[in-house]
Amino acid sequence: MTADLIALLTTTIALATPLLLAALGELIGERAGILNIGVEGLMLTGAFAGMLGSYATGSPTLGMLAACATALLLGVLFALWVVTLDVDQVVAGVAINLLAVGTTGVLYRAFFGNTGSALTVAAFAPLAIAPGVALLAPLRQPAPVYAALALVPLVWVFLFRTRLGLRLRAAGEAPHAAESVGVNVVAMRFGAVLAGALLAGAAGGYLSLAYSNTFVEGMSAGRGFIALAIVVFGRWQPLGVLAGSLLFGAASAAQFQLQAAGVAVPYHLLLMLPYVLTLVVLAIASRAARGPAALAQRRSLCATAD
Repeated sequence: MTADLIALLTTTIALATPLLLAALGELIGERAGILNIGVEGLMLTGAFAGMLGSYATGSPTLGMLAACATALLLGVLFALWVVTLDVDQVVAGVAINLLAVGTTGVLYRAFFGNTGSALTVAAFAPLAIAPGVALLAPLRQPAPVYAALALVPLVWVFLFRTRLGLRLRAAGEAPHAAESVGVNVVAMRFGAVLAGALLAGAAGGYLSLAYSNTFVEGMSAGRGFIALAIVVFGRWQPLGVLAGSLLFGAASAAQFQLQAAGVAVPYHLLLMLPYVLTLVVLAIASRAARGPAALAQRRSLCATAD
């Protein structure tokens, strides 16, 4: 195994982690019938809150808690809109994204000015796993990476091996039929949205506290939308989401490797690679993909769909 391949694997895992966290959260929400395109805004909010929390306390753990809590509050707002008030989910998601971009930009400049200099904060350090063994370098990742990987089987067990998971999936397939047999669809969907917001906030916290150790305006850089594509690519299955996250992580890592290798291609084209892959995957996967039957449908308009 060459040094370049080891570096590629290491970077792939690092870049796949925020996508995996956000996509698992979106998977839970979509299984309940809620499409949250505001994942991008939730990640950006988590990144800013995580950086601010770490800056204030000197602890990346407390920073991550701040990231999750702040995204959770924004998730409550989204849930009130789409679950309680039954507004259009796409419109509400766009509103969340716009709110996050504007609020984080204003607050960052209010706290730290507009100097353009990067602010470094305390961050999660890679775990020291067999430091003398070069082949194990891809395993030397910060603790949030292992937490994200552990969530894959946990989410699978929850969705497909628990009664609560069955009720959540019923809320996304046939909400009115589920209500007729005693399932509290509103509670299921509200909880699913909050779980998704929590994981999206953790994904943002990872960006500022484990990957870059700082915050830059707009640093989510479309990862929330890529997470949406990963859920479709993964056929709404946790293992599929893991595979999709690694694929997109590898695409992002590859463009960095190609730039470092001095490939005679304009770097702008290399930067496009993950986003072009997103479009290709959506164009191919969406043709055969079948999501939850009531996904993104307003409950007030889909009573006849059950």
